[in-house]
Amino acid sequence: MHQRTTSGNLTSSPTWEGLHEWLRNAIQALIQEALEAEVTELLGRVRYQRRAAVDAPAGYRNGYGKPRKLTTPMGTLTLRRPRVRGLEERFESRILPRFVRRTKEVSELLPELDLHGLAEGDFDLALRGLLGEEAPLSARTVARLKERWQAELDCLKFR
Repeated sequence: MHQRTTSGNLTSSPTWEGLHEWLRNAIQALIQEALEAEVTELLGRVRYQRRAAVDAPAGYRNGYGKPRKLTTPMGTLTLRRPRVRGLEERFESRILPRFVRRTKEVSELLPELDLHGLAEGDFDLALRGLLGEEAPLSARTVARLKERWQAELDCLKFR
């Protein structure tokens, strides 16, 4: 007689304890698929497909860039931007622009935390609690952002 057990680990279905991690991984996979679809749209062909004609759009896929982190309200995601070579102009992703490290919502959260009196040294701890252990924000980054906010405030005062 075969014995059935239900204690197996099902990684594809979420549990209450792992729901946040499962959602974060699903969002990461969705953004990665969107990046692939963006390149497919640009080149007019799917991955590993050859150009149909001589006058078809130029360019070809050339692997991926280094993994980079993007901080979102759901946590920090690790994404790899597809590389495209052989184009007249440099490929710029509309989904994940170069040098962007956090979403607009996270960028708007930072001044609010500062206005509520959070000290520069406490930003790291607070953001790691809110956005995950990999939240890339150092005390120096916070100081630089505070200088920028002060400059913006000064410009508004003199108008």
